[in-house]
Amino acid sequence: MKVSIIGIGSVGSAVATAVKNTGLAHEIVLFDIDGVRARAAAEDLGHAAAFSYDVKITAASNYRAIKGSEIVIISAGANQKPGETRMDLLHKNAAVISDIVPKIMANVDSKNVKLVIVTNPLDVMVMLAQKLSKLPASRVIGTGTMLDSARLHVILSRSLSVSPQSVNAYVLGEHGDSSIVAWNCATIGAIALNDFCKQTNTPMTDNTRATIEHRVKTAAYEIIRGRGATWDGIAGAAADLIRSIINDENRILTVSTVEGIGKNSVAVSMPRIVGNNGATRTLIPQMDKTEVSNLQHSAKIVRKNFDLIGK
Repeated sequence: MKVSIIGIGSVGSAVATAVKNTGLAHEIVLFDIDGVRARAAAEDLGHAAAFSYDVKITAASNYRAIKGSEIVIISAGANQKPGETRMDLLHKNAAVISDIVPKIMANVDSKNVKLVIVTNPLDVMVMLAQKLSKLPASRVIGTGTMLDSARLHVILSRSLSVSPQSVNAYVLGEHGDSSIVAWNCATIGAIALNDFCKQTNTPMTDNTRATIEHRVKTAAYEIIRGRGATWDGIAGAAADLIRSIINDENRILTVSTVEGIGKNSVAVSMPRIVGNNGATRTLIPQMDKTEVSNLQHSAKIVRKNFDLIGK
């Protein structure tokens, strides 16, 4: 399968490496308006490929090079800087997506292509890309809260002294400050979180939950403060999403796609079945009234911010 990645900055480069390491793409196109950077990245990743999978890796600064791509990953745009929120990038990255998407669509097969959005603010960019591309919502997919949910799994696993793979819990809504942890449906193995805590004599107070939720929401800010940007986590999420699409795994992932029609449409992360046809079905987990209300509030924030860009 041919995969193209648009925007080869720190995030795009990390995504390219993670996708290459899946061994599932026979060709990866690294596109950047800076042709020198694209060629350097392709050379470097091509050398690394000699130690793993035999993947054709090419550089491009002309959109014609992406012809034949079944998946196009959009990672172009300004990255969060220390002190910025994802929403601080709204207008800058809306302009980037508005420029990129029509050029992508002029060079791919609209009947088959899937767009994977990484650019922040993620959910608004998903809505904008879907509107501009005119693709079915199921084939314009944001990595959403996949990374947020992974952070929750890791933090919970450390608190409970279990493997992250045994934690089944979701972060839903905006990939941003209004996201929510769906505590009501969280399980450890096949055991409800509250029951697990009782059986293992592990306290899980409201304060503990609030602390965990705060750590999940602020994890990116802490990484940006110390490292300047986040790239490894989101690259892992993107590669995992690509794997589910290419292998037609029909796994349940918390990705962001557009639901609804007209002014009622919005993109937020929910558990969705993801396979070769994209995110084909949205699932509704069991939530209490507060979680439902908070999720609705999160969706309203995303919709309001989309309306602000006036596209």
